[in-house]
Amino acid sequence: MTVACAVPSLAERVLEHARLRPSAPALISRGRPVDYAELADLVLDARQRLQSLGGQGPIGLLARKSPQAIALILACLLARRPVFVPSPDLAADVLERLFARAGCSHILIPGEPAAEASETAAVPRPGQDGGADVALMLTTSGSTGDPKIVPLALEALDRFTAWAGQHFSITHETTVLSYAPLNFDLCVLDIWTTLSHGGTVALVEHDRATDARHMLELLAAAQVEVVQGVPMLYRLLSDAAGKDDRRVDSVRHVLVTGDSIAPSALAALAALFPRARFHNVYGCTETNDSFVSEIDLRAVAARGEIPIGEPLPGVSALIVAAAGDVVDGPGEGELWVATPFQTAGYADASLNAGKFAPHPQALDGRTYFRTGDTVRRHEDGSITLCGRSDSLVKVRGVRVSTQAVEQALLEHEAVVEVAVLAIPDALAGRRLHAVVRRHEASHLDSLVLRRHCAGRLDRAAVPSQIEIVTHPLPKTPTGKVDRRRSIHNTQRRSAP
Repeated sequence: MTVACAVPSLAERVLEHARLRPSAPALISRGRPVDYAELADLVLDARQRLQSLGGQGPIGLLARKSPQAIALILACLLARRPVFVPSPDLAADVLERLFARAGCSHILIPGEPAAEASETAAVPRPGQDGGADVALMLTTSGSTGDPKIVPLALEALDRFTAWAGQHFSITHETTVLSYAPLNFDLCVLDIWTTLSHGGTVALVEHDRATDARHMLELLAAAQVEVVQGVPMLYRLLSDAAGKDDRRVDSVRHVLVTGDSIAPSALAALAALFPRARFHNVYGCTETNDSFVSEIDLRAVAARGEIPIGEPLPGVSALIVAAAGDVVDGPGEGELWVATPFQTAGYADASLNAGKFAPHPQALDGRTYFRTGDTVRRHEDGSITLCGRSDSLVKVRGVRVSTQAVEQALLEHEAVVEVAVLAIPDALAGRRLHAVVRRHEASHLDSLVLRRHCAGRLDRAAVPSQIEIVTHPLPKTPTGKVDRRRSIHNTQRRSAP
């Protein structure tokens, strides 16, 4: 008779690495290696702390990225106790509401006594419906209100870490850079995949996230092999490296995710990481990664856009037209995806309507997530992003994607960050307002940018107002540019 053996979970695998290779580095934090034995001690101490609190309810963690915070999350996973990780940058009243919605019994801050959470939870707690074993709760960006809480099951995490480790060859000999905050879903690869395979995570702490020279030194000193980040990270690195023709030879995989990257920015990355393979990764917090493609730099330069790639193993993807029909051949519509790594639904089930749905033609029994992204399938079968469905607006009667306008602006070599919004206008109905952060050393002005846009966009898509700044634009809790705050801040400064 064959006896089935349970597959060790993520936290159990970390402790196993500590038993087999105790002196191997698990983390690099502020220039100091933390070996697996030390990380295991932190995890076991954190587990004792959890046991002293009692109960089985979700734990809220309010923390920046650190060995102690990582250990607390692992301890929660080990104890099969859901842990909710919001951004510490959220306003106090928003955090209070989110901790209540997540059903947190206690809120932990590394180095401080545990605080009991408010008893005002007004919505169903994750897992109360008898569904999946919730392990980790992250949040969406919150660009249209309070962030939504996204519960991820332990099995979903384990499936993703198994795929990512194999796809990017992450082993006990691999060092991976962790740039994203703990509340960002990128950490599922950067931190949790790396630790589950016994590798080393080189942490970029919050206070060094814009220090490009520090990050270049970390990449070189730690011999980082895998880097994942949003376009802003790569712009910071390539700008700093370009000043002295610096290159990092250890990196063999560069993953671009979160937002579209301008094709012109890829050439600078190729010079910085001369031995790397480049990958475009598409996904949502609700589904984790859905598509991946290796970027052909020559093809991108000729085509001018980057396909989102091929679905990951086990991923089903649909393009659904406005009328609700599935687009089988070339055409445009909303992207729906179902992945082995996705959430079963938001913590507040009332938010699921319109976002989680069955196949439009009932051809399978899977639940699809409606991404809100409009995509186009081309004659050759490749799929490219057109923009967010909520970014499509009419300006002087012409349909315009504000994301396409941002992409065109980002293609200018002196532009670092962009935010574009459609503002109500008494005459035109709507007008486009852009806030552009330029390089401090450049002399870029709005006239130059208008000419730049005119050569790439329809006339209606050229912003009627372009504000140029040199300071970083406000960010959402997941590190993306907060468009509404960016526009509001410039309008407030210019008000009489």
